[in-house]
Amino acid sequence: MINILIVDDHPVVGTGTKAIIESEPDMKAEVITDSEKITEVIKNKTYDVYLIDLYMPVMNGIELTKIILRYNPDAIILIYTGFDLIAHYNLLIETGVSGFISKAATKEQLITAIKCSLREEAVIPLQLLKQLRRVAAQPSTSDGQQELGYITLSDKEQKILEGISKGLTNKAIAVELSMSQRTIEYNLTKIFSKLGVSSRIEALMKAREYGLLSKQSVSHE
Repeated sequence: MINILIVDDHPVVGTGTKAIIESEPDMKAEVITDSEKITEVIKNKTYDVYLIDLYMPVMNGIELTKIILRYNPDAIILIYTGFDLIAHYNLLIETGVSGFISKAATKEQLITAIKCSLREEAVIPLQLLKQLRRVAAQPSTSDGQQELGYITLSDKEQKILEGISKGLTNKAIAVELSMSQRTIEYNLTKIFSKLGVSSRIEALMKAREYGLLSKQSVSHE
C-alpha cells in the first residue's frame, strides 16, 4: 500500500484530493489542514509521498519541506499548488522537493505524478520545463578532451564521483558525505544516466574524458 500525506489548509481541497488518491486500490491518503501539526505527525509515522501545498498560513510549503527532510532525508515531496511556481522554482529545487503538480490537474495527472515520484522520476509543469536553461559544460580541449555538450553534474554528484575515484564503496561515500546510502545510490544512477554508462569504471573514464574530475581526484583511480 502506498501511503500519502496531504498537507493543505483548505479542507475541501484536502478531502477531494484524498478521495481521488484513494480511488486507486493501492493508495491510502491522510490529510492535515494545520501545518503546525506536521512535526507531531511525521515524528510518529513516515509516508511514501508527501503532497504539500505551497502557500499556507503560519508555515509555507518550503518551510514544511525542510522540516520533513530533517526527519526523513529520503522523503519524496511533491508541491501541490494552484499558483505560479516559476518565481520559486530554484528555491524549491534547492530545498529538496521531488516534483510539482497543479491543483488543476486531472485525476490521471495527479496519480501519474505520484507514481513517477516513487520511481524517482521528476514531474514538472510544461511551462516551467520550457523556461529551464541547459547549461553547457565546456571542458578544456587542450588534453584531447572531446566536447561534452549539455551534461552537467551537481555538487552532490561531483562529490560522489570523487568518492568513487578514491575507491570508496557506496556505504563509505554515504558516511563521508553524511548522506544515506539510498541517496548515494540514487545519485549514482543519475550520474550513470547523464554520462551514458553502466559501471563505475566507465563513469570515471567518461568523467575524466569530459574534464568533470579534477586531476587530483583522477589520480586516485
